[in-house]
Amino acid sequence: MKPFATFKFYLIGFSLTFMMACDPAKLIDENKDLPNQEWYFKNKLAFDVNIDDTNKTYNVYVNLRVGSDYKYSNFFVMVNQTSPSKMESKERKGLTLINDAGIWQGKGLGDLYDFQVAIYPQMRFKEKGIYHFELEQNMREDTLQHIYAAGMRIEDFALANKQ
Repeated sequence: MKPFATFKFYLIGFSLTFMMACDPAKLIDENKDLPNQEWYFKNKLAFDVNIDDTNKTYNVYVNLRVGSDYKYSNFFVMVNQTSPSKMESKERKGLTLINDAGIWQGKGLGDLYDFQVAIYPQMRFKEKGIYHFELEQNMREDTLQHIYAAGMRIEDFALANKQ
């Protein structure tokens, strides 16, 4: 590699790392790529987050990346949550991807659309410790096509609103 090209490569890498580190509100913002851009309903995506302050409120989001060939205007996800004391809850959440006018609601780049939808805004966790979340697609098809990635973001509500 040429010296200038090497410098540019490291500069871009450093800049991206620096920008990602400058998000004090973020506890987790993780996406998992789905093999062959398919999400089989038994393929649960797992995420763990440590909650150390039960007095704070948090925003909990589902992240989704779909291709423009995705054939539905919505997406249903089952959110499984296990608390540090092993209490389990399960809730089905619906995400609107395309509005009534046929316009994608996510951020698009080429034929991909990214969504970050609040499923639990201003949530207060009752216990300190590690919370385990699992996402499972909950549509009527066993295997959904054109789903590239899915994930979660959990952020400190107060810090997110200062930015």
